[in-house]
Amino acid sequence: MKAVLHKAASRGHANHGWLDTHHTFSFANYYDPARVHFGTLRVLNDDWIAGGGGFGRHPHDNMEIVTIVLEGELEHKDSMGHTMVIRPDEVQVMSAGTGIFHSEYNSKPDIPVQLLQIWVFPEKKNIKPRYDQKFFDPASRANKWQFLVSPDDQGALRVSQQARFSRITLDESATAAYSLHASDQGAYVFVIDGQVDIEGYALEKRDGLGLSEVSSFTLKAGKKSEILVIEVPMN
Repeated sequence: MKAVLHKAASRGHANHGWLDTHHTFSFANYYDPARVHFGTLRVLNDDWIAGGGGFGRHPHDNMEIVTIVLEGELEHKDSMGHTMVIRPDEVQVMSAGTGIFHSEYNSKPDIPVQLLQIWVFPEKKNIKPRYDQKFFDPASRANKWQFLVSPDDQGALRVSQQARFSRITLDESATAAYSLHASDQGAYVFVIDGQVDIEGYALEKRDGLGLSEVSSFTLKAGKKSEILVIEVPMN
């Protein structure tokens, strides 16, 4: 088993006033040659957007973009004609493909938005752009895996890569095993909140652990915890 531990405080950080953001991997003005990507996982940004703030219209192409809102509401508009609001427990998947423009705003003046935005390299380039969004009941991830994103699993949002996003809420002292889907896959574990032990590694809120060359691993919660696992091809 290979493992890489990223403590929360070691992430890149920028505070623009309206945006307070932490970067697990190199992004914008933060660059660390040892932290450019984990397999096909390219970006894991932990964003706080103040009321009335947001990202103006900007382009993307050839990237699978997953947005998970933790608190508040995020308004999305894109060149495919979508005007949507993403709320807590909702997940958005956008295949940028041949190219799209979009904007993201916090339209609530007094309520901040907290979100995770995650980019994964696509399996094929220059596909037709695609958008999808879905609510995932938090009761359905109590001490069991809830599949958010997958190339093929029913009930999950489809992504154009052999990538799978799974979320779980573990009660104190509860355990959960995770099995990878192929030998060339790795898993990046991100602790949204709580305290978790994974194969001898102690993780706390916003810590991340990348595991590869492993078929399965077990999590044990030191206290009630919320965990996201991002399984991706390593090549």
